[in-house]
Amino acid sequence: MKIRVYYEDTDAGGIVYHANYLKFCERARSEEFFRRGLEPFEGDRSGFVVRHIDADFVGMAKLGDLLEIRTVILEEKRSSILLRQSIHKGEETVFSMQIRLVYVVEGRPKRIPPELLSVIRSLESSETV
Repeated sequence: MKIRVYYEDTDAGGIVYHANYLKFCERARSEEFFRRGLEPFEGDRSGFVVRHIDADFVGMAKLGDLLEIRTVILEEKRSSILLRQSIHKGEETVFSMQIRLVYVVEGRPKRIPPELLSVIRSLESSETV
């Protein structure tokens, strides 16, 4: 997925504020659900929650940059999935993280439904703009 950096994404120096890299990755994941007419979370009943994030800020993006969010599945378990999401400005990596998502129903981990697992798997090849 590609995202343009807007003024609201930056600090006073025109550089992307660090927390926004996490938001960009979240948008890429959520957008794939929306594209299929699904919601990433069904109210307080079920959906994916973040269990752990390991983030690495390796470059910087600025106002006006066009960024691409890439996703790779590193591990699939019964109720969780480990992803590597990275943000690129051209061929330069500016951010990378590993994120473990857990599927929960009413606050308890449950087996990821096949249709939702399919959405997550499609992130590896998604080119939504």
